[in-house]
Amino acid sequence: MRFVTLIVLIWLVVGGIAVFQRGYVSNAPENCAGVGTIALTVVAGPLNYAGVNPKVTDCNLPQPSQ
Repeated sequence: MRFVTLIVLIWLVVGGIAVFQRGYVSNAPENCAGVGTIALTVVAGPLNYAGVNPKVTDCNLPQPSQ
């Protein structure tokens, strides 16, 4: 179990490094698509260096009821 936890932690750290290298942190996201792109980049982890470039282009947040 500790091995799996270590692998997941390393995976997410590599994804976090990719977020910084792509400059997503210096430019604050303006909408939920920007936040989604950052989250997908972190989750993709090392796949970012294998050519995966996850992007969220559109997202619709539910509106509150009246």
